[in-house]
Amino acid sequence: MNPYVLTILLSSLGLGTVLTFASSHWLLAWMGLEINTLAIVPIMAQQHHPRAIEATTKYFLTQATAAAMILFASTTNAWLMGEWEIHQLSHPLATTTVMLALALKLGLAPVHFWLPEVLQGLELTTGLILSTWQKLAPFALMIQVAPTINSSLLVAIGLLSTLVGGWGGLNQTQLRKIMAYSSIAHLGWMVLILQFAPSLTLLSLSLYIIMTSSAFLTLKTNNALTINTLATSWTKSPTLAALAALVLLSLGGLPPLSGFMPKWLILQELTKQGLPLSATLAAMTALLSLYFYLRLCYALTLTIYPNTLTATAPWRLNFTMITLPLSIITILALGLLPLTPAVTAMLAL
Repeated sequence: MNPYVLTILLSSLGLGTVLTFASSHWLLAWMGLEINTLAIVPIMAQQHHPRAIEATTKYFLTQATAAAMILFASTTNAWLMGEWEIHQLSHPLATTTVMLALALKLGLAPVHFWLPEVLQGLELTTGLILSTWQKLAPFALMIQVAPTINSSLLVAIGLLSTLVGGWGGLNQTQLRKIMAYSSIAHLGWMVLILQFAPSLTLLSLSLYIIMTSSAFLTLKTNNALTINTLATSWTKSPTLAALAALVLLSLGGLPPLSGFMPKWLILQELTKQGLPLSATLAAMTALLSLYFYLRLCYALTLTIYPNTLTATAPWRLNFTMITLPLSIITILALGLLPLTPAVTAMLAL
């Protein structure tokens, strides 16, 4: 793609997200979401491959449906209540419709079906943008409308997402689909605590973005798209393979890695709020996710190079510009747990 065109598209992507962040009026927020969607569509379709085009079409139709639902809900609220402000969303029909629309935009269960299919058809860099940056604008809206939404609906969507995210990834061999189900599960944890402690949701989102970026950049450096190809990583770069295994365990939420911090704090907060059953169910669904992360770690570190592999096996990694960001993000993805007391003190302020 032409660098000037790419610069314009990435600037528009940033503009759409910032516009949604800064808006207090539903129409302005909707415009931000639309600019965001229209900016990423050409980036997704730049490969000119049938799978990429199919993924782009699915993504566009899904996002357009969600945007139409948001517009319908905000218009309904303005018609019945006379308010266009995001904070003044009060009619039950409008709040439920907006919540479902934002769930569709993010890929939360039970409207998650598009996410694994779309991510599977994209290049890893575009998949990274879709899994991280594209979650910010809908989450900003969700945090603003969360106080008006029925808490039972949020807890149900959160638990269902953690379950679907864990269950869906169990039988996958494609790494991009596994990352998609990982995304669904992590977003479920964030929605679960959204109404009780929004600051914890932001902490979880920040750590999710760090860990997912590290995982995607590692896969891109190794040029790995399937579990079989991932098994060749140890031969190519033992250090990177060892760090990748630790990043995956961090995504699974194992101590003493960074990914344990949000899960620990969320379970603690749910227990404080008198929801021990929800906390127990969430912890049990985390075991499902942990299983497929352990499966990837096993393929990375404990398997012998498969002779039947059809992919090419480069013995030396090409120098790429992503080495420095990868190293910084990997350090953050692995070593933030000791900062938990400081983080909890900041959240309490």
